[in-house]
Amino acid sequence: MMRGGGRIADAGLRGFRTAIGAALLLAASAAAAVAALYPREARRFMAEEDFRRYPGAGVLTCRTEEGVPERAAAAWLIGDRGLVVLNAHNFVDRKLRPTHPIDDCAFSIGEKEYAFDIDSLRFGFARDAKSLNITDDWALVRLRDPVDADIAPQPIPDGPALPTGVETLRVVMVSPAGHSNFRRATSIEECQIRQIDAPTEAGIRRARHDCNDGYGGSGSGIFADDGRLIAMHSASLDMNSRRDFDMERHFGMALLFEGELLDAIRANLRADAR
Repeated sequence: MMRGGGRIADAGLRGFRTAIGAALLLAASAAAAVAALYPREARRFMAEEDFRRYPGAGVLTCRTEEGVPERAAAAWLIGDRGLVVLNAHNFVDRKLRPTHPIDDCAFSIGEKEYAFDIDSLRFGFARDAKSLNITDDWALVRLRDPVDADIAPQPIPDGPALPTGVETLRVVMVSPAGHSNFRRATSIEECQIRQIDAPTEAGIRRARHDCNDGYGGSGSGIFADDGRLIAMHSASLDMNSRRDFDMERHFGMALLFEGELLDAIRANLRADAR
């Protein structure tokens, strides 16, 4: 079902609509497959201690047309052992047309796969929305059964109140599904948020960052220095170019955990607790 969320008509998002179409492809281009997006390459493989520091890190796996399971994107277990948060663009395109049915997908964490309760799917965009924007590129879905008791979820985000505007903030991008242009199954990188844009009607802001990205990076968690989850990566403006960060032409985009997204997470957890 599609409920809630807000949208913004932002000319700066026109490039996103192109980028997000590319992010939905199940294969990266040859150019993206061999290079990072920025000259600085600081990504490394996630070690066991990283999974302990950033709990709830999971992977959305979906079956191809041939029925073969494939790692599609990052996804996060948040608040309890049954709620998964991920990008809406895993299931709809930039015009909100359905692409990949959720019942062909599963949530992988702790070396096990868990089926979704497909009737619980909620998207971040409004019912009358015509296109998908960064700040409503989120979805919540519950698992059919909770994950094993030894798997800890990510705490409900309550990250620092970040100011709107141009201000550099050191962060860590955690990518449990890895990147197509990084030759390991997972990725973690210290990078920076460079700017936080004004909020939408839904009270959610877009962050521009310089974290490397590649196919599979959608849904990556962006964490503050103290380990708190503050944003979820959505897309990068140009996936086929390796050059310096540019605030207008070459940057990554994430949505902050605030506004209607955070409200929806809390409401879902309260409803499930009853």
